[in-house]
Amino acid sequence: MKNTDFHRNFNLFFDGLGLQRQYTDRSEPMELSSLMGTGRVQRYVPRHDMNIVVSEMTFQREVDVSLKTGMPMIELHYCSQGTRQFSADGEEYHLAPGMISLQLIRETKVRFEFEEEQPYQMLGIGIPVSTFHHFLEGADSSRPVDFNKLLGQRSYRVFQERVDPASSMTIKRLMQALQQKGISNLELECSVLELLSSSFQSLLIKRKTSNLSNSDVDKIKKAREIILEWMADPPTLIELSRMIGLNDYKLKVGFKEMYGTTVFGYLREKRLEKALLLLQEGNMNVYETSLAVGYSNPSHFAQAFRDKYG
Repeated sequence: MKNTDFHRNFNLFFDGLGLQRQYTDRSEPMELSSLMGTGRVQRYVPRHDMNIVVSEMTFQREVDVSLKTGMPMIELHYCSQGTRQFSADGEEYHLAPGMISLQLIRETKVRFEFEEEQPYQMLGIGIPVSTFHHFLEGADSSRPVDFNKLLGQRSYRVFQERVDPASSMTIKRLMQALQQKGISNLELECSVLELLSSSFQSLLIKRKTSNLSNSDVDKIKKAREIILEWMADPPTLIELSRMIGLNDYKLKVGFKEMYGTTVFGYLREKRLEKALLLLQEGNMNVYETSLAVGYSNPSHFAQAFRDKYG
């Protein structure tokens, strides 16, 4: 099976969005149909075993895309706006703004969910397993990590963390160069390799072994559901830990391991995302919106909103 076969995974996603593509493994822009919303997806293929996708989209209705991946691959995903929700083999995942996510994917069923009137800005980088192993192989032919060993019996696994300052600058520089449309394949590939190298080192080679049991994971997912449901008046960390039956230390450490940020850092991001949607709907003023998402001080809300969205 050739490396180029992994492009099929991306093509299935593009087709699910109804994008009018011309190629299977070449750089090209794709406009979102006016029936779906506004925006575009740009695919870049600087080399046969690398797929880079830049998406800027806003859907006018809720959109679900279901597909079955056919070729094992690795995808590095960065989201600058809009939380991306999806499920893989029945497990739900969330890729939040400011987070960088490294996904290991075998043949699996995936379902993507996009919310109505929610702006999405995303950068995705895909490579096949053979390239992943080549990049991680040492000069002495040793390999510190292996795709199959990382996945075990699973079909999908994700590693997440908040994007570090160096990677943030690389992403910003890359996105600016792409907007100017003067970037060469060499420059594009160099920026991508910087991001891959940083994420491999941080998320795979230097990562700590997880001490979370399956029960702990379920409880932490429940904690996330609670703070989203009670966003305007959330429980304290101690109250939350009691509600899910997990001590507060394990909740703090486990939540950061799973979602890449603290419990209330995550809540803050979700409050601001909801505030953006409420303000775009136009039915509430700034004061009413601040109260609706749990800010008792409108000036504090305004500053937090300005820091995030400008």
